[in-house]
Amino acid sequence: MAQELLTTFSEELGQVALKPSEIGGRYQVFLNGELVFDRKTAGHFPEAKELKQLIRDRAFPEKSLGHADREKS
Repeated sequence: MAQELLTTFSEELGQVALKPSEIGGRYQVFLNGELVFDRKTAGHFPEAKELKQLIRDRAFPEKSLGHADREKS
């Protein structure tokens, strides 16, 4: 997943850090200290597309994700 994010946001992200949790099964994603995704709250692990959209929507709303973009209404 880290490689997916670094590839998609190659010009926008300087790094992706992985930090082990003291609690088993925890999977949280933070962007600049802000919680973007929490497996417990969502009830599932994110697919790459979902996580890329969440990060883009929060930090880089002008960036196109190409085929990974949601259908616009």
